[in-house]
Amino acid sequence: MNMPLKHQRIGVVVIGQSPRPTVAAEIAAVLSPGIQIELRGALDGMSRAEIDAIPPMDGYDTLFTLLPNGDGVTISKKEVERRASQQITRFKHEGVGVTLMACTGKFPNLAADGLVILPSAILHNLVEAVLPKGRLGVFSPLPEQTALIDKKWQRDGVEVVGITLRPGSSEAVVDEAAHTMADLEPDLVVMDCISYTSANKARVRKAYPGPVILGIAAAARIVEELVS
Repeated sequence: MNMPLKHQRIGVVVIGQSPRPTVAAEIAAVLSPGIQIELRGALDGMSRAEIDAIPPMDGYDTLFTLLPNGDGVTISKKEVERRASQQITRFKHEGVGVTLMACTGKFPNLAADGLVILPSAILHNLVEAVLPKGRLGVFSPLPEQTALIDKKWQRDGVEVVGITLRPGSSEAVVDEAAHTMADLEPDLVVMDCISYTSANKARVRKAYPGPVILGIAAAARIVEELVS
């Protein structure tokens, strides 16, 4: 592997607010040493009242994120797309070559400026490559998202089963969700939210013996490939 250039930078846009040290640490754990992570939030500069004033219109417009203080909030995807596009444009103008949109949701209206990595596309193509047919298990943060997993993940030859697991949950809650997923006997499990951590994955692996894809790690590995 080639060593990264000195002071090489990547941009990261979280759908909530910065700082998000856990997200940055999960990405840094995958990247080569010396790559600088610059993380910003789509909702940076907004008060909590302003954030609460942009609720999702329906399940398709629903995103979940953890705020820097640890609070979990549901927000409107359309509003996030608008504000995230502004942050991506800022990175482009500042000379940042690669920006990671730190969310596994789909963003059809995102005005991408420059080389932008969308984890949703990475996960879908990765799952399609390694699971041409079989049973796919998906962890989602919210019941509204779990209810829509068929529309997000279903394809010919693949059965989708979903479990709701809120990021930031206690170890006991993660363990319970992991055992419930294991009982469904999927061939592959996807942790479909950037806020899930490698520690969450490790606990899932204690209950479920099969392969598990962590969304944030998969996306960060593509960034590594592009900048190293």
